[in-house]
Amino acid sequence: MTRIAGLVAAALFLCLPISSVAAEMPAAAKTLFEAKSVSERNTALSALEAAAPGDPASAYAAGAGEFFTALEILASGLHRHGFESPQSFVLPLMRLPVPDNPNPEPLTYEKFRAILVAFRDRLEKSAATLGSVPADADIGLVVDLIHAGIDLNEDGNIAPDESIGAIMASLSRGGIDTRDGAPQLTFRFDRADGYWLQGYAEFLMAQADFWLAHDFKTMFDGSFHMLFPRAKLPLQDTLVPPDGGMSGSIFASEWRFADFISLVHLVNWPVVEPERRQAARRHLLEMIRLSREDWKAIRAETDNDREWLPGPQQKGINPLTGLEVGEEQVQAWLAALDTAEDLLEGRVLLPHFRIAGKGINMKRFFDEPKPFDLVLSITGPAIAPYLESGKILTSDDFDQIQREFGGAGFLTFALWFN
Repeated sequence: MTRIAGLVAAALFLCLPISSVAAEMPAAAKTLFEAKSVSERNTALSALEAAAPGDPASAYAAGAGEFFTALEILASGLHRHGFESPQSFVLPLMRLPVPDNPNPEPLTYEKFRAILVAFRDRLEKSAATLGSVPADADIGLVVDLIHAGIDLNEDGNIAPDESIGAIMASLSRGGIDTRDGAPQLTFRFDRADGYWLQGYAEFLMAQADFWLAHDFKTMFDGSFHMLFPRAKLPLQDTLVPPDGGMSGSIFASEWRFADFISLVHLVNWPVVEPERRQAARRHLLEMIRLSREDWKAIRAETDNDREWLPGPQQKGINPLTGLEVGEEQVQAWLAALDTAEDLLEGRVLLPHFRIAGKGINMKRFFDEPKPFDLVLSITGPAIAPYLESGKILTSDDFDQIQREFGGAGFLTFALWFN
């Protein structure tokens, strides 16, 4: 479980804090990731962005910097309003270790959407910058994940307890040692890893655009007090007890579990920006394309220098995941990408447990958006408009891919591979 938790941490905080920079990297890149204040960091990032159009190394570093400042926008926005992270894998993307804020600002639905928009738009900028790096660029960023980080509490500083190593250790429940003298998590990021990071930007944009495509105000007003218990939400005084919000497991008390049930029940979202739901599918397709480019570049590498994501020819156990990559995992992953693309293009249909002979056309689900009702999608009525006859994905198709990943499991490798 500690390996999986560490991978979840990496997936949520995929920034590239540099403790030492290869000789070919611009000086501003070192400053960008070693800065101890937001102002110093932002000055360095601006310099890299100005140099990016004519310098691939600057573009690479700037794109990485834009990615982790997108995460900072999200985390600091949550902190501003007193977000309390539920310690449960039932809500994995809500486990951000945001520091406690005893005096949060009031939060409204409109402010929450604005945080998502700012997060999403920053990711888009990062993806565009990383996409400008030529495929044959000679890139080398030596990265120590224990040093540098992001400003989680908006105090203008980047403190040791806000380092990426500290964040990952928090999410992995102590599975990562960040004490003095502990082995450092040092990686050398190359051109292939730029595709990887760009792909994660596309993946996160897809999630943000899916939310923003809908009006989820009813769910926000009726359940988000469990995540922001002191932010003056509509039902705060009625339903949140004096001991606070969701800092423990959602199963720790009846009222926490009740609010979680309310949240699920209230996922009945009208479509307000259909173009965003369509864009979510395009982001996922672009993520698939970038993953293929990533593996093409990885398999062409001849070195074996502190690889973040090694190919089968680069032997050795990854210090973060404790895993080694073999040819069978790469082939299975490429097959999984083909299957995902077929689903998103409507060439293969997604099965539903209670419907025989027809499957869900996921291309139409995104491109012809109708109100999204989570419960009715699970039970069947909400997905009826997207049902078609055709080739349906079977459990055997997925099992065949999953078997190639062994005991670590498909999800563990998927979080790492992108």
